[in-house]
Amino acid sequence: MDTRPLAVPAYRRLWIGQGVSFIGLQVTVVAVSQQVYELTRSSLWVGLLSLANLIPLVVFGLWGGAIADAVDRRRLLVTGSVVAWAATLFILVQSLLGAANVYLLFAAVALGATGFAVSSPTRGAIIPRLLPAELVPSANALNSLVGSAGAVVGPMVGGVVLATGGFTAAYAVDALLFGASVYAAVRLPPLKPIGEITRPGLRSVFDGLRYIATSRVLLMSFVVDIIAMVFAMPRALFPELVAERFGGSLIALGWINAAIPIGSVVGGLLSGWVGRVRRQGMALTLTIAVWGLTVAAAGLANELWLMVVLLAVGGAADLTSSVWRQSILQLHAPDDMRGRMQGVFMVVVAGGPRLGDLRAGAMATGFGLSAAWIGGGLACTAVVLMVGLSVRAFRRYEPPR
Repeated sequence: MDTRPLAVPAYRRLWIGQGVSFIGLQVTVVAVSQQVYELTRSSLWVGLLSLANLIPLVVFGLWGGAIADAVDRRRLLVTGSVVAWAATLFILVQSLLGAANVYLLFAAVALGATGFAVSSPTRGAIIPRLLPAELVPSANALNSLVGSAGAVVGPMVGGVVLATGGFTAAYAVDALLFGASVYAAVRLPPLKPIGEITRPGLRSVFDGLRYIATSRVLLMSFVVDIIAMVFAMPRALFPELVAERFGGSLIALGWINAAIPIGSVVGGLLSGWVGRVRRQGMALTLTIAVWGLTVAAAGLANELWLMVVLLAVGGAADLTSSVWRQSILQLHAPDDMRGRMQGVFMVVVAGGPRLGDLRAGAMATGFGLSAAWIGGGLACTAVVLMVGLSVRAFRRYEPPR
């Protein structure tokens, strides 16, 4: 793993703050889901939590990215972080007062998603201002590593805290850990906009979307990501597969759900080579093809250990591809567009897997589990190779030195 970006104090604080706060966020995700279920005894209400997250992420992600191109990014990151922190404190207070109400929880989740939707694209746009271009891919690999590690550690911590201290303790852990992210944002230097400043609003959002549409490299970075998630994401099929092949074992379900994040963690630890790759468009296309093949192969496996290994390899490929996608966005776009590019990136990252869940569930209902899982993985590989290699500008893209 290339740790050179951590030598820059401002980036190091951002990285530590992001990693620490993400563990707390995952604790709250587990706790809120459990509390909503206990209040309603309905999985439908638990599923609606995703909608409460997705709508603010889409709306405020695009708008927050536009604001990030027009104001001091340090100030905006502090504002978004404080909003997200306020949502966590709100959930904590309702638990302390015993005022548990499903509508209050949904409102708090939506408020937290709003703060995250503003702060996340802003943080992504800040990184190229803190580091030289050659270190940006390594920084993105480090960011992906702590995100994946949090996805593994956070739910485990959440389960333990819920079992020993209940909901109040879980929300208190998140409120405490989130302070690291706010502190890192406050300690940043001023980051005023560079280049042409456009007043944030619908016009600036559409200007960003128009810029993506006119840049083959940026457009293709989004297209291949959507292909990867819509065609090959198998997450919605995990319960049915465990029921059919492993007798409904909850241990098997846990391992299969953890396999992709585990692979992402390992991929992050071994990511030192990623920043040395020059033909990033070609590499990104081939890596997504590997993701599709490993998902398809996992669908053929009947042994739990083999399925976990194959999904972990896919997780490592997915992390590597996300590093290059993020780096292309940060370095190919000018600074006065980076916030809007990060906003669109977040919308695609949030929406792609959910569209993949819908595709997998519908296909499994119509054609069966194997067709949905294996066919989706193979289709991902075939389509991404056909599309990704057909665009010369993307195939030959190299980052600026």
